[in-house]
Amino acid sequence: MGMTPLASPELDERTDERSQASPARPWQTVVWNDPVNLMSYVVYVFRTHFGYSREKATTLMLHVHQDGHAIVAEGAREQMEMHARAMHDYGLWATVREAPE
Repeated sequence: MGMTPLASPELDERTDERSQASPARPWQTVVWNDPVNLMSYVVYVFRTHFGYSREKATTLMLHVHQDGHAIVAEGAREQMEMHARAMHDYGLWATVREAPE
């Protein structure tokens, strides 16, 4: 009389693959340049919402102005979506994307 295994090898392999999967990549909130908002207002928003220093907020604003966009935050998707909604509430154009590898 032989013993029957509790789990098939295929199931064990799938479990192993799942446990070895790399953690999910972070997400990013991206603010895009627009022809409406003043640079000083964008700095104000970054300082007010994110609590960034004047220097960091100014650097990010300059990226938006010169490069057309800037990554203003990175982390969990839900948090980045909250930041994007807040940027919309301030009148800024923002999107959320998965961080590139």
